[in-house]
Amino acid sequence: MIIPIRCFSCNRVIASDFRKFQKKMNEIREKRREPTPEEISNIMDDLGLEKYCCRRMILSHIELIDEIMPFS
Repeated sequence: MIIPIRCFSCNRVIASDFRKFQKKMNEIREKRREPTPEEISNIMDDLGLEKYCCRRMILSHIELIDEIMPFS
């Protein structure tokens, strides 16, 4: 659905970091390739996501709002 504003475990604000993460991932995908695990790790380090719980929130999120909106 929509990315939670705060991490469920540590209560850190992650919603703003998710948009930055998406932007950097899209920049890599524009070069017609998938990002490597090292690149993903470096992006998260640059955003200051050091805890595993916050990284999990960002990596495991799936945007479904565009698919659900036509039914509301």
